[in-house]
Parts: sequence; C-alpha cells; structure tokens
Amino acid sequence: MYLGCNAAILGRSLTKTTSIAAHIATLRPGSTVLPLTADVRSAASLSAAVSEAIQRLGRIDFVICGAAGNFLAPVTALSANAFKAVVDIDLLGSYNTVKAVLPHLRETALSGGGGRDVVVKKILFVSATMHYTGIPFQAHAAAAKAGVDALSATLAVELGPLGITSNVIAPGPIRGTEGMDRLKGPGVSEKDVDMAVPLQRQGTVRDIADATVWLLSEAGDWVTGAVVVVDGGNWRMQAGRTPGWPGIMGLDWEEVVGRRKRNNTGTKL
Repeated sequence: MYLGCNAAILGRSLTKTTSIAAHIATLRPGSTVLPLTADVRSAASLSAAVSEAIQRLGRIDFVICGAAGNFLAPVTALSANAFKAVVDIDLLGSYNTVKAVLPHLRETALSGGGGRDVVVKKILFVSATMHYTGIPFQAHAAAAKAGVDALSATLAVELGPLGITSNVIAPGPIRGTEGMDRLKGPGVSEKDVDMAVPLQRQGTVRDIADATVWLLSEAGDWVTGAVVVVDGGNWRMQAGRTPGWPGIMGLDWEEVVGRRKRNNTGTKL
C-alpha cells in the first residue's frame, strides 16, 4: 500500500477481512482497501466479488491468488473428501480467481496495445515447496500446489501475447503465521525450525512482501512462468525431515492426533 496502490482483499469472514483491510489501509493515508467476501470454490461468488471491486476501484492491474487449506494426515487416514477439500481451495480456488479476473485484466492490457515493451498486468500465485521432494502427511497439499505451479506455467504461455505475466512465489517456513503454527508439529521449537533452514532462520512476512513487490514492479516486467522460492534454502533439506517419521507410520493415526493434542511436554512424536 505504501507504494501507491489501492486494493481489494478477499476472505470468507467479513469480520476478519474488514479488520485486516483497516490495518493495511494505515500504511498509506488516503489509500483504499476494500474488504470483500467470497468462497473461492464458487466461481459465481468470485465473479460477484470481482464485479464489486471493479465498481469501487475502477480497474484491476494485479491479482494475487493465495487461498490455501492444509493439515497433517497420512494417505492411510486421508479420505477422498479431505483430499478434494484441499484441492478445491488451493487449485480450483486459484483457477476460479483467475477466471473471474481475467476478462478485466485482458481488457485493460489490450488497451495498451500489443507488442509494447512494458507489461502492465500480472497474476501471482502463492504456492509451496513440499512437492519438490515429497513430504510425509502432505499428499493433498503437495498435489494441489503442484497443480498451481502447472497452472501458472500454462497461463504464462497463453497470456504472454496479451501483455499479462503469471508467476509463483513459494514461501518457506514463515515465523508467526497460522500455517507454520499448525504444521510444524508438537514439541518442535522455534529454534528447531530456525536451525533446520540453511540460512539459520525462519522467514518473515517482509521476505515474502519484498519478493511480491519485485514481481509486481517494473523490475519484474520481463519475468513470467517463474517460480520464485523464498525459503532460505529450506526445501533443499526438507525430504525425510518430518519429526517422528518414519516410526510414526506404525501408529494408529487417531492415536497420533490425540497425542499431538495432549502433548504439552515438548516431546517429539
């Protein structure tokens, strides 16, 4: 916001989205941050939200697709419905978002004239790195994020002639986020996570914001079809590093979940 843009942010809870929008708006006096609600799994819901954004803001120059859902579960305890729920949010939700925004991106991009030197419209996906190596208990999320990467690559090729770029940011462990708190596992300290990263620290929200600014700025105008990993080198070390694996696979998963909930002693599974 402090670089001069106005924005619309989308979430399922209007209360939460409104609160976050108000906080973001404090970054630049006079800025507009529009809170919207929609379910990314519903194309109709997203289309309505995009129409409201266009009506209130005038146009859309950039879209960031960051909807995600995740939890830990081995394939043996992962139902088809649970697998589908994550794919629907992460992959289908990203696709629905692009489909809802694309007519507006295309219209304003074409108004700049074909073959120009400056690309003016951009799509950015938020992905992950677990599918690079395979991580236990993440089959659902890995499949969904691999699909997001493939979707972005296809869009980069299809939409390039229209002056629209498509790229991916793949964050590593980001300190203080809900995802990190949920997935790091019981008994795993902040220091444990820091020391597992080659650069010896977790990422920050600022790390991801800086990469986003680069891709959405003129400095990123000739970058498309890229996956920008912002993880301190973490994915190079992640395979087989899940706490308690593979021994945990011999346990009943309901027992594992129960132990995680009861674990207040710092003992690793």
